[in-house]
Amino acid sequence: MTNKLFFTFEGPEGAGKTTVLKMVVSKLQEEGKEVIATREPGGSVIAEEIRQVILNPAHTEMDAKTEALLYAAARSQHFVEKIEPALKQGKLVLCDRFIDSSLAYQGIGRGLGIEGVKSINEFAIGQRMPDMTILFDLDPKIGLARINAHKNREINRLDVESLAFHQKVREAYLKLAEEFPERIYVIDASQSLEEVFQNVWKVLKNAV
Repeated sequence: MTNKLFFTFEGPEGAGKTTVLKMVVSKLQEEGKEVIATREPGGSVIAEEIRQVILNPAHTEMDAKTEALLYAAARSQHFVEKIEPALKQGKLVLCDRFIDSSLAYQGIGRGLGIEGVKSINEFAIGQRMPDMTILFDLDPKIGLARINAHKNREINRLDVESLAFHQKVREAYLKLAEEFPERIYVIDASQSLEEVFQNVWKVLKNAV
């Protein structure tokens, strides 16, 4: 089996994917793997600047299409500048969110449609998809409660969306997992942090 290089961590707000990603990176480094951890939107200087515009809680008037285009723009810069070069060097890349976030949040959550958002992103990065995606599945009520309890966490514009919006996003993610079972692995994120990490590690360890 050919080892996979490009892994993405997806899921709703408060699912714990960022924390688990850091734990996985540490584990991989302990095993001597050369790994790069990055995130979206962001991951490079220009993309991080775009992130500030997209996620600023004050930008409530942002149109859904503008939002989708900004995510795609940040992704294009991030991919060309950071992800693609690392993959060409044979490094493992673990990315906190990628194209599935746009399909779920803007395609379904904002009602723009999967195909429209997909075409924008294909223009941005071609048809390059992750080799494997870990989907942290969690009831939005639990995720939002975690965010509210975590006082040091960055509160962004998506965090303050309605519960109905977040429920649509969760349903979209699960639909994507059904459509791409060979790529997307669903993890129950309602468990303890250690249990979630162990379940993620079971999935990843044989792929790298």
